Amino acid sequence: MIGSRRRSRSTVNVWPGYVDALSALLMLIIFMLLIYVVSQLYLSQTLSDRNQELAQLNERLNDISRLLGLEEDRNTVLQSQLDASIERSKQMQNRFDSVRNQLMQKTAENEAQQERLDALGQEAEEQDELSASQQAMILRLSNQIAALENQLRQIASALELQEQETAEKEAELEDVSRRLNTLLAERVNELQQYQSEFFARLRRILEDNENIRVVGDRFLLPSELLFASGSAQLGEEGQGELDKLANVLLDVVKRIPDDIDWILRIDGHTDLIPINTPRFPSNWELSTARAVAVVRYLAEQGVPERRMVAAGFGEFFPVAEGTSPQALQQNRRIELKLTDR
Repeated sequence: MIGSRRRSRSTVNVWPGYVDALSALLMLIIFMLLIYVVSQLYLSQTLSDRNQELAQLNERLNDISRLLGLEEDRNTVLQSQLDASIERSKQMQNRFDSVRNQLMQKTAENEAQQERLDALGQEAEEQDELSASQQAMILRLSNQIAALENQLRQIASALELQEQETAEKEAELEDVSRRLNTLLAERVNELQQYQSEFFARLRRILEDNENIRVVGDRFLLPSELLFASGSAQLGEEGQGELDKLANVLLDVVKRIPDDIDWILRIDGHTDLIPINTPRFPSNWELSTARAVAVVRYLAEQGVPERRMVAAGFGEFFPVAEGTSPQALQQNRRIELKLTDR
């Protein structure tokens, strides 16, 4: 009977504890749901603002592209007009030279005629008169000389006007070229902004790995992180790091306009210790194969293939001098660089 009382007392005292535990668990679940709903609302608002900013940026880039196209068309028209003006100038110069030669020839003929006339004049003085045919010849030659001189002045004026028009076309063409260079510089600055964003985000994601270094505008990944010694086969740890890189790159690529000609350079480097295997006769083949392996893996993650380039440099571009283990490890690397083509 005493045992029954104890069991009854134990049963009655346990249930409130269960109820309290379930209540606390339910409150925790409700609290977590509230946090999740609030975070989703904040994330939705952030994404909406980002989409609006991207739409405005795309609209601005479209305007710049249209302006660039108009400037290029205008440049083409001005170049055609300039070429035509230069051709007309050459024609006018040729005509000027022809008329000048004719004038010189006529002048020589006139001098010869003048000599003859002087001789005739002397004879006329002796005879005290000139014949009517000689007077007509003198008048005709004088009129021809005056006409040639007038034609020469007209050609000189036309040539001067043509040179002035050519100078104006050249000045206008130079102004258009300067504006085009300004637009191109703006597009380069845009690519540099995306490049800075890409490296900043990638630096934050990969900052936990002390072996990954940043040198200038390049990320340096040690080969040991991606490949086994003497191999071009990506390991699981290397694939995980490349997954982080691909996620950041894909997010940035979505916001880079299509008319910006960018590429991601993947360069493979080895140390100076030579390799000679059936698959890799030298460090050239090993560095190139590793760069290609990274490109292929990123392409599998969705990075556009036409936006990547792989290159192998062997052991010829070290970042650390000497043959110490630390220097050799630093030289065995994969370099990543977002740049224009």
